[in-house]
Amino acid sequence: MPWSVGDAAGFAGRLAALGVGEDVALGLAAEPAGRLAARTARPEWARFVEDALTGAAHEPVRDECATEGPAVFLPVVRPFVTAAWTAVAALPRTAPAARLGYRTDDADTAAVRTAFTALLGDRLTRQAARTLVTELHQARTAGRLTGATPRERFTAFVEGLREPGALAALLVRYPVLARMLGETCLNTAAATAELLARYADDRPAIVAELCDGDDPGPLVRVDLDRGDAHQGGRSVAILRFAGGPTVVYKPRPLDQHALLDRAVGWLNGKAPGLGLRTPRTVRRAGHGWMEFIAHRWCRGPVELDRFYRRQGALLALLYALDGVDMHYENVIAQGDQPLLVDAETLLHADLPQPTTAGPDPAAEALRVSVHRTCLLPSLLIGDNGALDISGLGGADGEAYPSDGMRWEDSGTDAMRMVRGPVRSAAAQNRPLPDARPVRHADHRAALLEGFRDAYGTITAHRDELLCGLLDRWADGRGRLIARSTRLYATLLEESTHPGVLGDALARESVFSLLWSESAHDPARQRLVEHEIADLWAGDVPFFAHRPARAAVWTAHGTRLDGVIARPALDAARHKIAAMGEVDRYDQEWIVNATLAVAHANSGSGSPRSELTVRPAAPAAPDASRLLSAACGIADEIAARAAHGGGRVNWLGLEEVTRGHWAVLPMGAGLAQGYCGVALFLAQLGALAGARRYTDLARQAVRPLPGLLAALAGDPSLGAAAGPGALHGIGGIVYAVARLAPLLDDGLLAHLPTALDALERAACGDDPAGDAAGQPDGSDDVPAGLADGLAGALAATLAAHRTGAAPGAAALAHRLAGRLAGAVAKPSGDPGFAHGDAGTGWALLRFAAVTPTGPAGSAGPAPESYASLGTTLLRSALVGAPHRAGGDLGWYAGLTGTALAALDALPPADTAGHADRWVRRLDGAAPAADLSLRHGSPGSLELLAALAERGHDRARDALTRRTGEVLGGLEQYGHRCGTPGHVPSPGLLTGLSGIGHQLLRLAHLDEVPSVLLLDTHPRG
Repeated sequence: MPWSVGDAAGFAGRLAALGVGEDVALGLAAEPAGRLAARTARPEWARFVEDALTGAAHEPVRDECATEGPAVFLPVVRPFVTAAWTAVAALPRTAPAARLGYRTDDADTAAVRTAFTALLGDRLTRQAARTLVTELHQARTAGRLTGATPRERFTAFVEGLREPGALAALLVRYPVLARMLGETCLNTAAATAELLARYADDRPAIVAELCDGDDPGPLVRVDLDRGDAHQGGRSVAILRFAGGPTVVYKPRPLDQHALLDRAVGWLNGKAPGLGLRTPRTVRRAGHGWMEFIAHRWCRGPVELDRFYRRQGALLALLYALDGVDMHYENVIAQGDQPLLVDAETLLHADLPQPTTAGPDPAAEALRVSVHRTCLLPSLLIGDNGALDISGLGGADGEAYPSDGMRWEDSGTDAMRMVRGPVRSAAAQNRPLPDARPVRHADHRAALLEGFRDAYGTITAHRDELLCGLLDRWADGRGRLIARSTRLYATLLEESTHPGVLGDALARESVFSLLWSESAHDPARQRLVEHEIADLWAGDVPFFAHRPARAAVWTAHGTRLDGVIARPALDAARHKIAAMGEVDRYDQEWIVNATLAVAHANSGSGSPRSELTVRPAAPAAPDASRLLSAACGIADEIAARAAHGGGRVNWLGLEEVTRGHWAVLPMGAGLAQGYCGVALFLAQLGALAGARRYTDLARQAVRPLPGLLAALAGDPSLGAAAGPGALHGIGGIVYAVARLAPLLDDGLLAHLPTALDALERAACGDDPAGDAAGQPDGSDDVPAGLADGLAGALAATLAAHRTGAAPGAAALAHRLAGRLAGAVAKPSGDPGFAHGDAGTGWALLRFAAVTPTGPAGSAGPAPESYASLGTTLLRSALVGAPHRAGGDLGWYAGLTGTALAALDALPPADTAGHADRWVRRLDGAAPAADLSLRHGSPGSLELLAALAERGHDRARDALTRRTGEVLGGLEQYGHRCGTPGHVPSPGLLTGLSGIGHQLLRLAHLDEVPSVLLLDTHPRG
């Protein structure tokens, strides 16, 4: 009889009481009765485990305990390994082997058995290690271990588990571990037997096509685990013969490798002299064999130049064929040849991407660009820094950015698992050894030349590529990457915790994270059930697709229709048809940007080819000329805009963590996002009477209402964004306040929502918290202006001045109290963006405005805020001239501190500094760039402020230095404060900031200072 809703809800409630999430509980409760019945039958793995334990012979512990890591537990799992090899031998071989007359001889079998034992032992000990260590610690604590040394006591523990019935008793306590071990043995045995059968069937073809017809002799070594396990424990294997040759076994069809072979052959035919190579293959219906590619360094500059030209040509071809995931493990450098050894992700079909504020045309532009290939530098960023995993850069024994599991004191009774940096695999994609590091920026010209040549060839002969080549592979099978393999690996690691191995529902709850990850992602929700099934089998989940179809196939062959929004073949056809001069220009920007980012992230300094900036011949700094230069910048920004869905956005270079940059679609932030770009465009449109700029700004901020509602409604989103005025929600609040009168399109109506989002980000979920204390959940919010409470306070005051945000006064009181509580004394950092100057300035601005707080609100009097702000700002004023490096900039140097002091302190505090400030700025060498963050335009704001106060030398210096900025623009172009000075639209380091400051210099009385978050001009 079917369950009622009440039955299901009651069962779900009981599961929830066991710690199982509601989504998983309801899903289990709704499972069809027939399927539940099938799951209650005695499974094959249980029979295997019982037979293995029953037939196990007691053997003394040998030298395995001298090894490291989980392998010290090999004696414990040896009965399973022995039983699994018996299962391999019992599985039938296929008929074609007998027909072809080849039998695997004793040497072949011995090599495979050695590999099988190593592979399965490694898999089993990794699964069991955390449980066994837990049992080890319990036995030690209880005094059940004998021996005089930690190693002797460990050996006693292992010997105890080898006693009859001991391991069985342990697995009764951890039945999920028993299932994991049993299924892993059965899957690995079946996959190995399949490999042996396929090897026997295909050996004649392997000899003929991959060994040049010469008999290579028997197998002497087999490496069975050369990649992730998919589809029942199957993984890539390497087979080495006695005669020297080596071949690679691929347990999946090589359809996409065939496409790569044909495409490279076609490109070589159209571009004589290119000479790209691909590995030779033997293709079968469900698997294939590949020539082993040995890594070899380039032997000189000529080979190195050819390598990068070919890399560029390969990049263009992969771009046209929608190849993805060409990371460092999938590319091998063999002299002057970059060889792809895994091409199963050509013509890749993409799942729809969930968004917070609707579709983003810049994100879509990046998704379909050369960046998606992963051949160009691509960073993983985490707590341990950053790691380039790309096919061009590549990790080489460096630490992964996130912590992994490591073992300490292995083979002793103190053995334990710790989390910490884990080294990546050695890279074989680099053309030169580590002792001679390659700086890719030095070979950018060769790479770009190869890219342009191949790109031009493709566009000149696109009809042949579209009709003569792609159609032939419309039904070939390719791999669909639904999520990061790293996420799957983490879930598999965490699901070996002994706390979840006593009940299958507990382990299921670990995998249920995938449901949470897919909460707003309908496409991936349809995959979760199949992903969890693969994870239960110990596999990295696998999905396949066919380029001409919108269906997805699971690892077990189940077809899921309608998951893919658009067949991969249609997307590739559209891309190739659209390739042309404009698109090539856009792709080359991404190439240049990623190479510059890789160079900056490496910490190796500026490229050797960078010229020293010399003073440019000054240009007459009249308002019309400044306005004209700003229009030129705006036109460049407009040309770089990505349009779609009724909005525009841009790709930009963003500093994602201190010292690490990335090419990303612009977010909403002021400093590096589209709000800063819109602010410049709207201000220019108002001054120049140019509607095209105003319209572009209006389209840029179109997603703001939806984004602000999402930030206000989801505290986790607001916390991730942060409250800062440059890098957080405070900057969006300020932008709304500034843009509303310029665009006149109802933005002010969304200011209360913006302030609500800002309050959540700065104050957590404690609406009743008093003004002077830190609220629960927000004590880790920084104090600084760029990303913390000072920025939130300054932005709230800007909103208050508009008169359109009734709650701004109350929020300002709360923020001032929290800021004062967080910063009781000078920090020693005098900077404006992150230091005492910005914090003191924000408090003094609040004290000067003193908006009326909520009725009966408590908190310090305005004078106390003024006193603390004055102390902080005076301390910064003293410390700024002595700051290391002599930074004169606005963000962290003298200019920002001096501007804050001029704006907020009494004139007597700054009167003695003005002459020295002018001398330093007037005598300074030209900055390396023109950005607001570090360049000359920011420092000109200080000269302008002093000139407004009647300082004659400052007025003269302002005129002269403004002329030099204009001359520099004409001579050097728009040198942004980005890696390699690559043009980027952002306000802080990019084009918008340069343009906005030109407008400010041209019209000081009409353009508010963005450097001091003004909403009204000074005049």
